[in-house]
Amino acid sequence: MNMMINAISPCVFLTILLSAISGSKGAELEQTHVWIGGEGGYPVYRIPAAVVTSKGTLVVFCEARASKADSGEIHLVSRRSTDGGKTFEPTQIVWEDGANTCGNPCPVIDRSTGTIWLLMTHNLGQDKEKDIVAGTSRESRTVWISHSDDDGKTWAVPREITKEVKKPGWAWFATGPGIGIQIEHGSHAGRLVIPCDYTFLRGKGPTGPASGNSFVIFSDDHGRTWTIGGEAPGGGFNECQVVEISGGRLMLNMRNSRNGSTQRGVCISDDGGATFKDVHHDPALIEPICQASILRVKSPAAKAGAPVTILFSNPASNSKREMMTARLSNDDGQTWSAQRRIFDSHSAYSCLCQFDDGAVGLLYECGEIQANQRIDFARFPIDWLEHKP
Repeated sequence: MNMMINAISPCVFLTILLSAISGSKGAELEQTHVWIGGEGGYPVYRIPAAVVTSKGTLVVFCEARASKADSGEIHLVSRRSTDGGKTFEPTQIVWEDGANTCGNPCPVIDRSTGTIWLLMTHNLGQDKEKDIVAGTSRESRTVWISHSDDDGKTWAVPREITKEVKKPGWAWFATGPGIGIQIEHGSHAGRLVIPCDYTFLRGKGPTGPASGNSFVIFSDDHGRTWTIGGEAPGGGFNECQVVEISGGRLMLNMRNSRNGSTQRGVCISDDGGATFKDVHHDPALIEPICQASILRVKSPAAKAGAPVTILFSNPASNSKREMMTARLSNDDGQTWSAQRRIFDSHSAYSCLCQFDDGAVGLLYECGEIQANQRIDFARFPIDWLEHKP
């Protein structure tokens, strides 16, 4: 496999300040173009992921695609911002393998070492998801990991971890997309957790609603080795994100895949992601069957064991990928007390992050004509969500 890591030669990406929309006093929403389809040699950019490093640098990722398809030639790329997302350094290629598919970025930061771990997937460009699931593809889906020890400036050559995290009988496999977390509290503090989903190879598992599911993998040795964790009871879920709530518990928030619901799926882990229980749908979190993002809000004043504040973003529609919306919960996601529209028109995948000053960042797909037109970055204070224009 011919894998390369390098930077795109002086390819200038125009970063445009779209708006500074006033909310309550001192609160505003700022938006910036990060990747625009057709620029930099790629027709389409999709599948955003964003983290703020231990040094306060914003590092964003996406798939740079040679076409609109989910297969074919896809490179995994990144950009850095040292001013909170106002401007971005030039795009660099983190991973490319000729005409093959390198994608599904899912970064997580080990706060004890400062290392950024980046989980990814790979398949031959000619192999489509339906063929991989049917067992008619040339090869299957594989899982890889890279890392950066210099704040996202350079990346290690990816190494394969498929045998550690993919069971026999699984065909399709996706890391994230979005971000992983490091557990901060409880007996599993320090554990790195990556949300994933799989689909059984046809004939090797259940059919119908249970033919695939959301699950997690985790590492207790700072990213050196990885273990398969728990999955949502009953199956039928897809792309997911994980968040730590009170008491060191984990909440898995999931895209519906095959059960027809337009409400997000939710389940809880009391053991650091080894098992999950209490699966249900959240009626407040409607979706048009699409990826979403969820994030625990950093709060120095938070009391141990008390319900935590979390953020959620997705296209808030039960029929179309549109109306990118951010929501706020102050009670572990039991209820959602505030929400604001980030973008009115076409929008799809998104990824939340938070800066050291408390401001929230949102990297998301959007466009006036279609949702894969570009990837924008929005920045706003949390109290902007609570102000109703």
